[in-house]
Amino acid sequence: MSGERRSVGPRGPMGHGRGMSGEKARDFKGTLKKLFRYMDKYKIRFLFMLLFAVAGTVFNIVGPKILGQATTELFNGLVAKISGTGGIDFSKITEILLGVLGLYLVSACFTFIQGFVMTGISNDVTYTMRQDISAKIHRMPMKYFESRTHGETLSRVTNDVDTLQQSLNQSVTQLITSVTTLIGVLFMMLSINIWMTLCALLILPVAMGIIGAVMKRSQKYFRGQQKYLGEVNGQIEEVYAGQNIVKAFNKEEDVIDTFEETNQKLYESAWKSQFFSGIMMPVMQFVGNVGYVMVALLGGYFAIKKTIEVGDIQSFFQYIRNFTQPITQMAQVTNMLQSTAAAAERVFEFLDEEEEEQLAEGAVDISGLKGNVEFDHVGFGYDPENMIIHDFSTKVRDGQKVAIVGPTGAGKTTMVKLLMRFYDVNKGAVKIDGHDVQDFGRGQLREMFGMVLQDTWLFNGTIMENIRYGRLDATDAEVIAAAKAAHIHNYIMTQPGGYQMVLNEETSNVSQGQKQLLTIARAILADNKILILDEATSSVDTRTEVQIQKAMDNLMEGRTSFVIAHRLSTIWDADLILVMKDGDIIEQGSHGELMKAGGFYAGLYNSQFERVEAV
Repeated sequence: MSGERRSVGPRGPMGHGRGMSGEKARDFKGTLKKLFRYMDKYKIRFLFMLLFAVAGTVFNIVGPKILGQATTELFNGLVAKISGTGGIDFSKITEILLGVLGLYLVSACFTFIQGFVMTGISNDVTYTMRQDISAKIHRMPMKYFESRTHGETLSRVTNDVDTLQQSLNQSVTQLITSVTTLIGVLFMMLSINIWMTLCALLILPVAMGIIGAVMKRSQKYFRGQQKYLGEVNGQIEEVYAGQNIVKAFNKEEDVIDTFEETNQKLYESAWKSQFFSGIMMPVMQFVGNVGYVMVALLGGYFAIKKTIEVGDIQSFFQYIRNFTQPITQMAQVTNMLQSTAAAAERVFEFLDEEEEEQLAEGAVDISGLKGNVEFDHVGFGYDPENMIIHDFSTKVRDGQKVAIVGPTGAGKTTMVKLLMRFYDVNKGAVKIDGHDVQDFGRGQLREMFGMVLQDTWLFNGTIMENIRYGRLDATDAEVIAAAKAAHIHNYIMTQPGGYQMVLNEETSNVSQGQKQLLTIARAILADNKILILDEATSSVDTRTEVQIQKAMDNLMEGRTSFVIAHRLSTIWDADLILVMKDGDIIEQGSHGELMKAGGFYAGLYNSQFERVEAV
């Protein structure tokens, strides 16, 4: 297509937007299972990461036990020196310390490798996810985009995927190292003293109770945070795009009030989710310190009874600190997993949306087709219970210029959407050269059409790139020839840089009429068999309209063309004029025939000139 109408939802700049659908409880476990199934292709790398994470943690865990031997050696040496029976064996202590240093170096290397691998996995997952979202967008029906804000959809690609990437990278590795540390430390503690270990384990029920209570209460706030973040983005994008309308109607205060309402909801949900996330660490540290004190008292008792070495007590103190730390980390991981699940759920919700069927079984080949079009008793309604086109029938021969006129809401643009299969008919058929459009692949079908719309669509890039968008393999000479046919070449050559002039993001550095001519040049370059011109001259002055009309005459020459127009003076030379009202054709014929009949079209035509004469 050579131009596109930017689809907007049924809301103005002050609308609320749509976040995630529904306030019901989310499937936390189901979403995580779906996420890990999505990551299935990375299972080999994930296994390597797991092995390195476990190995790094194990080497780190062994360190305190060996350090305890150095402490014991130092303590025994001091006692022997005081009693005069010996001294401190520094060579043995040095040997022990060098061994521990080696263990920690190996642990650091393994930890670095597992971090490197997991970072690669999380980046690849989100990279693939963005690709899937991008591909999904092109397979989704038009009704999806007409019922949602741009910002809400963009939030899935940006905020949710970014949240997923960060939380996934941190939560998975932390969970693995925390579980490994917990198991390893428990084993080392048991090897030192069973009773001290049982004392330390008394903190587990308290810790698990705190984690469970936080998880139960915090998930809805994490979900709400992602939801309202999407709504805020939607409102900002929407108001930014419609800033001129907001100012024209003095709606700045209303827009600010609407934004403040949503922003307040985001603030409350974000504050509560971060509060629950932040409160976990100090609470778990307090629980850990209580256990630390209990073990210290018990260890002192066993040392007095000479049933445990001093170095073992020192090792056990390190282990109990290491024992409470992974519990705290696991509590933090649960919060990150909440965020991961909330973001992943929104992404998967988008990826699971209904798609258009892109390919048809035994699809018709478009090569060799001429462009004959037939509407055969077409009936359609966006809501099947409320039909807006009841029984539409007409035949158009290839090369004909067909004008579709009628009052607003008559169904003119809807007919174009049916022709290009943005929507499918509820009854009847739309045919091209005798083939039902549903027998074509959607992509191939749309290759037959070029569109020039009232709302021009140009992108941030050079003029050459914008025109070449119609046919990417076109040479510079072909682009220039298309610009000349569209009567835009001379204007381009007066601009700084000529065809290499860069259009800004809002394409505000060219006038509306020049934008329209550029989209016509794009359509000429595309060289499609069937053209659709939807109100292409309605937003320009009369002089520019003459230029555009000449360019469109060049564009329509030898092609089947459908022209939707409110200015009837621009379509008097059409081969066939279809007059629509309330979803049906009430009159059809040439301009002369319809004027002679003196019906609805004649009244519509005369009323326009009566207004001109009155002015």
